[in-house]
Amino acid sequence: MLRKCAEIWDKVRLKTPLVHCMTNYVTINDVANIILASGASPAMVDNPKEVGHFARISSALYLNLGTLTDEKELAMLEAVKGASFTGVPVIVDPVACGVIPRKMEILKRLIANGKVTCIKGNSAEIKSLAGVQSQARGVDSLDQGEGLDQACQTLAEKKQMVVAATGAVDVVADYQRLAFLRNGTSLFGSITGAGCMVGGVVAACIGGAPLEPWLATITGLTAFNIAGEQAVKVSGENPGSFRTILFDKLYHLRGEDIIKEAQVDWRS
Repeated sequence: MLRKCAEIWDKVRLKTPLVHCMTNYVTINDVANIILASGASPAMVDNPKEVGHFARISSALYLNLGTLTDEKELAMLEAVKGASFTGVPVIVDPVACGVIPRKMEILKRLIANGKVTCIKGNSAEIKSLAGVQSQARGVDSLDQGEGLDQACQTLAEKKQMVVAATGAVDVVADYQRLAFLRNGTSLFGSITGAGCMVGGVVAACIGGAPLEPWLATITGLTAFNIAGEQAVKVSGENPGSFRTILFDKLYHLRGEDIIKEAQVDWRS
């Protein structure tokens, strides 16, 4: 499995998939740059009159529900329709869906307008979507992760999509498989936009391997987490330095590094 993940990661750099991103205004620049560092090509098109066409010609569509305006909501609905028309995979980050009811309604509308390939959120967001009680403070999860694997599998089976929950241990499920990802660093919590950035990397990997969304999601999360581990060895407990070095480490990461450093428990 890890060898396949390594192949997917290297394939992204070879194929340079076009990732159409609609993310929140706090993290636009970081998401664009982290996608570039992964080897893919970002496009931050968000005009409702343009997104439908652009989504059709993209390799993947990444939608982040943070700082969501009415205009961006309309644009996301149009983009999902466009992506579904040509079978482009759609990745959604349901930011703060557990504490802002409107986000739940928007997510339902997105799913009704086209096929969503992957939902990637923190543990509180994923539990909320699965109907399980969780704890959150704004966009941050306070959840301890108990029962997260079951919540991911339940949601994946119900919606027939890949579900990824980030936390101390990341969990990735599809309708019949489960993986626990143990790489990472607590310093991700000391910078703004780590969750948004890893969503962009996941979208790049799914865009590069659209027929393997479960493995591609695992690949993106694992690559980002390994880059974080490598970055903190250089930066120490310095968030500003860590953020910069994270981009460098991801840029230089190769499939062979995933084989050597990934810590993944596979379940089926």
